[in-house]
Amino acid sequence: MADYIPGPDANFQAWQSNFVTYANANLAALGLTAPDMVPITAAQATWATAFPAHVAAVNAAKAAKQTKDEARAAYVAAIRPLVRRLQASAVVSDAEKASLGITVAQAPTPIGPPTTAPICTIECGNRLQQTLRFVDSATPTRKAKPPGALGVEIWNKVGTTPPTGEGDLRFVAVDTNAPYVMNFDSADGGKTNYVWMRWVSPTGERGPWSEQAQATIAA
Repeated sequence: MADYIPGPDANFQAWQSNFVTYANANLAALGLTAPDMVPITAAQATWATAFPAHVAAVNAAKAAKQTKDEARAAYVAAIRPLVRRLQASAVVSDAEKASLGITVAQAPTPIGPPTTAPICTIECGNRLQQTLRFVDSATPTRKAKPPGALGVEIWNKVGTTPPTGEGDLRFVAVDTNAPYVMNFDSADGGKTNYVWMRWVSPTGERGPWSEQAQATIAA
């Protein structure tokens, strides 16, 4: 059952005022006497002082918070231009910046060459066309490239004998998102497409070669 006394102070203020007023005006009908109301009116007097004081304190706190927030915003706006000067200054060392508690720029960590190789599979569907799919050897069940890799370099040889080394290969493309579709000339129909791949970093550093993948080009 819900409490008959309201929870919010403003609602309680209206309720208690009505309660005391009505009770005092109808003592006999309610079976009460004036002494019955003495502790009620005494408590009401204390409340009548405490509630307005609380309301005033809340309003003062709201005003103080607004003043504080405005002062902080102005303070921060004054600090930032000076910090930008300090950050750009050639005479301010990283140690001094750290002592000031401002950001110390970190030198970029070299990415380094990829250390894993792609795994390539070739799908032969349309005439004179093959679809190359690739995943990383470290995570063959996922499509994600290895950390730090920009994409995969694709090299190939079309012919009847496999390449004896990378010198026999021609560069095809750098692909950043599998799959890659290769199209061939009609003269290539019936020949074999030999594919090698390797990961490449944004700075051009290359990882190890993949295992060779090969498939006959549909004529």
